[in-house]
Amino acid sequence: MAVLLFCLLSLGLLVGTDQVKYEPNWKSIDSRPLPDWFDQAKFGIFIHWGVFSVPSFGSEWFWWYWQKQKLKPYVNFMQKNYPPDFKYQDFAPQFTAEFFDAKEWTDIFASSGAKYIVLTTKHHEGFTLWGSKTSWNWNAVDVGPKRDLVEEIATALRANSDLRLGLYHSLFEWFNPLYELDAANVFTTNYFPTGKTLPELYELIVKYKPEVLWSDGDGNAPDKYWNSTGFLAWLYNESPVKDTVVTNDRWGYGSICKHGGYYTCSDRYQPGHLLNHKWENCMTIDKYSWGYRRNAPLSDYLRIEQLVSTLVETVSCGGNLLMNIGPTHDGRIAPIFEERLRQMGQWLKVNGDAIFNTTAWHAQKDNVTANVWYTYKPQEKSIFAILLEWPNNGSVILNEPVVTPEQTQVVLLGHGPLQWEPVKPKGLRVLLPLLSFSQMPCQWAWTLRLTGAI
Repeated sequence: MAVLLFCLLSLGLLVGTDQVKYEPNWKSIDSRPLPDWFDQAKFGIFIHWGVFSVPSFGSEWFWWYWQKQKLKPYVNFMQKNYPPDFKYQDFAPQFTAEFFDAKEWTDIFASSGAKYIVLTTKHHEGFTLWGSKTSWNWNAVDVGPKRDLVEEIATALRANSDLRLGLYHSLFEWFNPLYELDAANVFTTNYFPTGKTLPELYELIVKYKPEVLWSDGDGNAPDKYWNSTGFLAWLYNESPVKDTVVTNDRWGYGSICKHGGYYTCSDRYQPGHLLNHKWENCMTIDKYSWGYRRNAPLSDYLRIEQLVSTLVETVSCGGNLLMNIGPTHDGRIAPIFEERLRQMGQWLKVNGDAIFNTTAWHAQKDNVTANVWYTYKPQEKSIFAILLEWPNNGSVILNEPVVTPEQTQVVLLGHGPLQWEPVKPKGLRVLLPLLSFSQMPCQWAWTLRLTGAI
């Protein structure tokens, strides 16, 4: 018993009567098991919405590119369309959200098949979508919508038992004087995290009880400056979501892809192989912006075939996909985003068995046949081979499975059983049905479920 206690103490863990206590250091924080629900969920929706949705030009980094970097397209846009004395803060009253209906949004999200939603509560501009006590007159309750947008979304999501609430929060703010003071002091002072960031994080957790906390924007400051491990110890030990909440890896300079509940590593991260730690691919339907862009041409939006392919590859390699949309300043989800979400839902209705509650198999993709990715459902001993392209020759060879002819069965999801034959030295050739376009179980990728094979 003494040896066991010593081992637990060496990990930074103290064992109580009913749970482990996590200490404010990375060794202890990183030892927390990731709640099972997150790995099973596989697919979530990111929402970038804020004052940047008003100019809706270039990027959600509009303020920084215009005022700090003074990039020519942004400067020209402002000179052409706004008076010389116009300030970024003047956009806030135009962030009106008059068409925002949280239930309508939730219905669209549910139709996509997603299992969790991550709402941007505050981006690097500092404007909060709730009435933050530390963001006076720079929040959605004091100016603009005059509504608690976070509360409305949280309430609507909780009315749908299949969707979990996640909240994005930026640690730093580009032009906050307290942050600029700390940065000038090379982060030897901590006026900004003490007076702004940490109070907001505690407020978000206690008030809205999210099950994903998506941190971002370290401002090149180390995790000690942000007191990240101290906050996370409270989150895992004492908070109202201590047993279910998951966090990412953006908790200070150098922490990304190294510390935290799951790794993001970079935006649009796609390693192409299995990692030894849970990870998430956060990416956006608009190839060039996370926020809404009024001037985006159709070619800037990823096609549904590309989105399905990204989901399949991500899940096959053990990750979750967090797919982003950018609503308009008046609270609408543009038709192009709604269409992509509903199309993803149509695909998942047929093929979701190969995505949700699965795990990575010993092979992520076929080593011979191109555009075939694998997932595995151990509880059913089912292997799923997902074909991103429909073969023209009426069959597909799967080289990774080792088959047992008497037992192996192959089913095309949404259609039914298929015939197959063994190939040497291993694998099988699956004979595909001759189907017209209207007879196909889905339009973009197709799944073969193999049972009785290893």
